[in-house]
Amino acid sequence: MQEVEGFAAALRRVRRHAGLTYRELAERAHYSHAHLIRATSGRQLPTWEVAAAFLGGCGVPADLMPVWRRRWEQASRDPRDVVGLLDDAESLEELGAAVAALVRPRSLRVLAHETGIPRATIQAWLRGTRSPGRDRLDHLVRSVGGTHEERAAVARTLDRISTSQPVSTS
Repeated sequence: MQEVEGFAAALRRVRRHAGLTYRELAERAHYSHAHLIRATSGRQLPTWEVAAAFLGGCGVPADLMPVWRRRWEQASRDPRDVVGLLDDAESLEELGAAVAALVRPRSLRVLAHETGIPRATIQAWLRGTRSPGRDRLDHLVRSVGGTHEERAAVARTLDRISTSQPVSTS
């Protein structure tokens, strides 16, 4: 929740710096002023589409949007939730669901491009139909900016599940 509040506060600062009211911003961003106010409330993370429209309406240059997108992606997941999912995981399917939450909102194509791991392999890991090798899974988690705590939880979970389920690795 702290990341969501931080992202909302940053949006509010951008709007103030642009010198716009919410109604003026609504005209530029093509969202209602109420919608934009909710986006900066800190109670819920706006969709990327709303955040991008908000930022664009405030005059944020296009070359800074990837930076904002990464910040939005970080706010879109709460590491405590992912670590909790991993700590509770008892099967490859549950491990896959937790890792999917960690890599969200990236597509399989983007993940494959960023990691060099084939899409089909990543998809099988996320579905829980194939057991990932520890080093390759750590490479995936590192490439999406996984924290030390998340990486350690992934390793613990993989070790725990691997000892209880004999499955082929990749």
